[in-house]
Amino acid sequence: MSASPVTPLDYIAAGYWQDFLAKRPIAGGIAYEAELRDCMLDESLASLQRVDMLLSQLRRHMIKADQWNEQALLDDERHRNFMMFLAFYAGRVLAKQWQSTPHWYGQFELRKRYPELSLVTDDFYQHMAVNYRDNTDNSAVASLFFALEPIGLRLFGHIDRQFAAVQGGQVASGLYQAVSAKLPNDRLLNNRLPNNSDHQVTESATHSDIQNANPSTDVHLNTSEVSIVQKTLNDVAANERPGASDLSENNKLERAKAETLLTNHPSEQLVITKPAPAPKTSPTPEMFTQLLVELDDIAVEQSAGNTEYQQANKVLAQFERHIAKQNKPRAQVVFSEKHLAAKKQALLALQEAANAGHTAAMLRLAMYELLGEGLAGDKVAGAASGVEWVKQAASQDDSHAQRLLSKMYYQGLGVTQDIDNGKYWLTQAAKNGHAEAADLVAHWQQAQVLMTTKKQEQHSIKRYQILLGVVGVIALLILIFV
Repeated sequence: MSASPVTPLDYIAAGYWQDFLAKRPIAGGIAYEAELRDCMLDESLASLQRVDMLLSQLRRHMIKADQWNEQALLDDERHRNFMMFLAFYAGRVLAKQWQSTPHWYGQFELRKRYPELSLVTDDFYQHMAVNYRDNTDNSAVASLFFALEPIGLRLFGHIDRQFAAVQGGQVASGLYQAVSAKLPNDRLLNNRLPNNSDHQVTESATHSDIQNANPSTDVHLNTSEVSIVQKTLNDVAANERPGASDLSENNKLERAKAETLLTNHPSEQLVITKPAPAPKTSPTPEMFTQLLVELDDIAVEQSAGNTEYQQANKVLAQFERHIAKQNKPRAQVVFSEKHLAAKKQALLALQEAANAGHTAAMLRLAMYELLGEGLAGDKVAGAASGVEWVKQAASQDDSHAQRLLSKMYYQGLGVTQDIDNGKYWLTQAAKNGHAEAADLVAHWQQAQVLMTTKKQEQHSIKRYQILLGVVGVIALLILIFV
């Protein structure tokens, strides 16, 4: 098939990248340019991890500065350019992994080429997509990447702001995860090969996902020297290996041998060029995944138990990142006995912090109890314990707990479904500064005003109709008798 023609967005993407490399101003300006340069954008997969970290930092900064307003940022040209630049960059990195040339399509071209896609016209995150694979049928939706989706989720995702993926499934929580899910099989293998010359655990390893370690790998625990919780964190991190973008010399030789084999046996290429896997669905209920995001990004001042909470949270976060990558229910994710023992110690630390009055610890502990993975003896006892922890945190005016409790009442999770109680706790969360709850309450109040106004208008119309009827009858009587 002949090469795809260059699109208008291709020119814009190329211009953005050339201007960035030459340190020239991008048309319209771009926010956070200095921070982007600090990310060392070298077109590697590792650079996407640095970009994801930057996005998380920007989100926390906006929240603290009370500037976390999605629509306001989308209305600002410099912030839109920033998000589009990152999307163009992620598409460039992904196409490079496929040894291909990226081609960007706007919504008009997408509707024409891929009529099966359901695109929302006013959705900025569906504004454009990249075809990252050459020699691909134009109708192959699997070769598209909507790179703005994971950027939006990373910056603005929360319990009530969910992002729907155009291609189905769940939007990835960052660019590194999104691109990794679309890598060709040989690139996936290469990026998981260890580099024997480097045994040092770097900061990026600490933040990498636990799935890079074998779930059944033993974790060495030394309770006589340090806290078991903190020791477990170090040991789990030591077993991790971040995705590497470059191959060692030995690995390059092995890859050259494989390429020679494929040349002699072309049929083997069918194994290498399998389509990218379909987007995975989250094994954890969205209510809890978004709760974890909020607790990480919107801190609530705590009076006690913070040390225990932070230690437990570091360990449990490793497990959650591993579980989030699995395409199966949480109950089917297998860990070794020592991993499970480490998790139990972390839960005990959470319980200690919760007993000290730490509301975030109460909520994280409640999540595990409601999922049937807590310290309670069975699911029934766990559900009851989880509900009590959420109610206790909500009674201490923790807006996260109040928002979660409102959702539990609305959905009947762990409690009897009760709309009135749901409204009550939603209102309490709004009063205590939960921004999303406040927006929902405002919309609900506006809807109530509209409904009341409509009823008043309907009542007034009926009164006018009755009045006109009476006048008509009187007029008719006058005509009859006069």
